[in-house]
Amino acid sequence: MQHFLPNGQVLIIRPAEPEDASELLTYFRQVVRETDFLLITVPESEVLTIADEAAFIRSLANNTKHLHLLAIAGGKIVGAITVKQPDMRKEAHLGQLGIAILHEYWNMGIGRRLLTAALRWAEQHKEMEIIQLSVFANNERAIQLYRNFGFMEYGRLLQGFRQPDGTYGDTILMSKRIKP
Repeated sequence: MQHFLPNGQVLIIRPAEPEDASELLTYFRQVVRETDFLLITVPESEVLTIADEAAFIRSLANNTKHLHLLAIAGGKIVGAITVKQPDMRKEAHLGQLGIAILHEYWNMGIGRRLLTAALRWAEQHKEMEIIQLSVFANNERAIQLYRNFGFMEYGRLLQGFRQPDGTYGDTILMSKRIKP
């Protein structure tokens, strides 16, 4: 899929491929350094290798239960989204969503476009009926995006995450039914 960003750049959304491993790892480490809204910390991201990243990409790409899309602008990866279906049969109707965008590209509609593509994929998935996610309660921008797409809060885990400085925050659990 090809779109145009407010800054004039062309945005391409496409599936991740094992050949993207090095660039995807660079992007991932950058996005982890730029925000406290992800579960992984900078030291945890630094121990990942290109081989780890390639294995992760292959594990999603070679499985029709999962989706891994990249957002590319200006010739580089600027965002990514995953939807993963659990392995347990009793949870096969669920999809777990994760998304991250480089800070420089916030407020350009990339999250909306990635989420739209992921939900379209999930709607075509033979088993997936509900998409769920968790989001830090202080990530108001993401929460609003999810609400705009019809996600509803179904729970809150008090002190669900602890930042490296020792402060706690709540985790909001959200879901959206995509099939009746």
